[in-house]
Amino acid sequence: MEKIKDLKTIFIHRDLSWLNFNERVLEEALDVSNPLLERLKFLSIAANNLDEFFMVRVSGLKRLIDAGYNHKDVFSYYPLELFLEIRSRIDEQIEKIYTIYKGDISKDLYKNKIFILKPEQLNAEQKRAVKRYFETTLFPILTPMAVDPSHPFPVLHSKTNAFALRVSQKDEAYLALMVIPKSVPRLYRLPSEKDEICFIFIDEIIRENLEAFFRGYRIIDSFAFRIIRDSEISLREEYTPDLLKAIEAELKKRPNAKVISLHVEKGKHTDLLDLLHTNLDFPKDDIIFVDGNLDLSSLLELSAQVVKPELTFHSFTPAKIEYDNIFDKINEGDFLLHIPYQSFYPTVDLIQAAAKDKDVLAIKMTLYRTNEDSAIIRALAEAAKNKKQVTVLVELKARFDEERNIQWTRDLEAAGCHVIYGMPGIKIHSKMTLIVRKEEGRICRYVHLSTGNYNERTACLYTDIGYFTKSEDFAMDVSDVFNVITGYSMPARWRKIITSPNDMRKYFFELIDKEIEFQKKYKNGFIFAKMNSLEDAQIIHKLYEASDAGVKIRLLVRGICCLIPGIEGVSENIEVRSIVGRFLEHSRIYVFNNNSSQRVFLSSADWMSRNFDRRIELLFEINRQDLNEQVRSILDKYWEDSAKTHILTASSEYIRPVPEGKAFNVQDYFIGYYAK
Repeated sequence: MEKIKDLKTIFIHRDLSWLNFNERVLEEALDVSNPLLERLKFLSIAANNLDEFFMVRVSGLKRLIDAGYNHKDVFSYYPLELFLEIRSRIDEQIEKIYTIYKGDISKDLYKNKIFILKPEQLNAEQKRAVKRYFETTLFPILTPMAVDPSHPFPVLHSKTNAFALRVSQKDEAYLALMVIPKSVPRLYRLPSEKDEICFIFIDEIIRENLEAFFRGYRIIDSFAFRIIRDSEISLREEYTPDLLKAIEAELKKRPNAKVISLHVEKGKHTDLLDLLHTNLDFPKDDIIFVDGNLDLSSLLELSAQVVKPELTFHSFTPAKIEYDNIFDKINEGDFLLHIPYQSFYPTVDLIQAAAKDKDVLAIKMTLYRTNEDSAIIRALAEAAKNKKQVTVLVELKARFDEERNIQWTRDLEAAGCHVIYGMPGIKIHSKMTLIVRKEEGRICRYVHLSTGNYNERTACLYTDIGYFTKSEDFAMDVSDVFNVITGYSMPARWRKIITSPNDMRKYFFELIDKEIEFQKKYKNGFIFAKMNSLEDAQIIHKLYEASDAGVKIRLLVRGICCLIPGIEGVSENIEVRSIVGRFLEHSRIYVFNNNSSQRVFLSSADWMSRNFDRRIELLFEINRQDLNEQVRSILDKYWEDSAKTHILTASSEYIRPVPEGKAFNVQDYFIGYYAK
């Protein structure tokens, strides 16, 4: 492969690739093979994804532009150049979101007698209900805010929806705001006929009653707006004596962080718009005008309030693994759980059983994200109260979960757990548990490793693989990892696992190089990998090198993929597919043919620079032949999917394959497979 001068010909920028991914999510809202309420969920997810993209990626880009930084990034883009392209793509997606909502989605809601009404569409009974709801609930909650020399412009949190108003009295005009409350549902369910379900946005109720808050004043102009603020945490961790307190302090700054996005409903706006963007210190040219209700992510509420099973995915019960005692089950031999098709319960049960078991001496665990009211958190607290040594490595910097993680960190500490808050400059993203148990006078160690988080809620929505073992080699490696993180220790030679940030990229390079050697000698070089994202430029170059040598490469990449397949002389032997469906594909699986003696690995890490360089991750090999074959068969089935697959082409576009006969949905297949 000759040296490429223009990197844009062999890379898709990570941010543009992410927008491609969100486009695939949005396509699911149009896919009539999905039930209607599920299509509505996909629409709201795509809208929420854009919010997070603004809060993290666009905010970082704007910081560079504001600082006058004008150097190319690893994908050969200048900051302003990238921002302009991103902004154009975002505008297109927002327009598409509203087109889908007001078009196909609204028509199908109407067909199913589900209505989101405007004030003028209400019947007499509904008007009375709205009036009563406003007077008894909304009016007491709402607070009008004047803006003048004695009332400075208020602090508006990120994702705030509000009305800007221009009011006058005696020829004097004033600016005022009315924030739409988050303490009540955004959609108010109206009384309706027996076979109908009707809603109205509370924004519309408030709009109709704004005069009630400004008696004696005339409203000259008003419009709805929404702001998104920079949500990145800027922290010099190496100089921070107390990471928890430092992050708490950073979180308190978020309400005053720079406004990154300002959405305003379309209309003829006078000087009120100038007053608003000036007070928010936001460029007028960057305002996004929206023709419709702001923030369609709230449509998720509708799905929760409408009980129509025929309009949702068919329910299923995850398959249970039968056993009497989880420790006895692990003693029988290593086993895998394929989440969500198999129940997450054994993972929870392992911690709960360890908390109660009189022979368990210690529990060590990493926690990146978990759910509210987590049974695992309660079990860890119970274990500490039962005098077991409990060590929990908590990643406080898990984006958007910082406040929740801080809260249950304090709860665990109060229960007597020893809590480690992470390491300066590095996130703890590995998912591992070590349980130390006394059995027949000797110490035994049980290990659980996973591609996904210890989160009971997402275990119903994300596909992941968990691994249970009593292997002493695994136990010694995991013990070493905990010692490295919690104290001052250099790891011994790894037996069963590879970690980042020290070894993982190098190890993957060695595995790829071996496939290149086998291809040259035996013509059987083959790599098959499944992950969330592929962004690391170094590993992409290595994959291009392998492709150029003739190694066949299959990549299942759900989200960001900066590699371009099928480029002549560069990536002709690489195929890339993405599956976006009912469940979020989250498992990371890596298979190397190894001269027809396939090596299978599971990992917490994607092929992203942050996973290799700025996170503690684990890569571990599945050596037992039956489990090795089980994981490879899972990958093979994924490659057969023709219902929810998108194929990435050499022109950097994603296309859907045209199936021969009935489309094969791999997620539906696994639901049925494990139910047998």
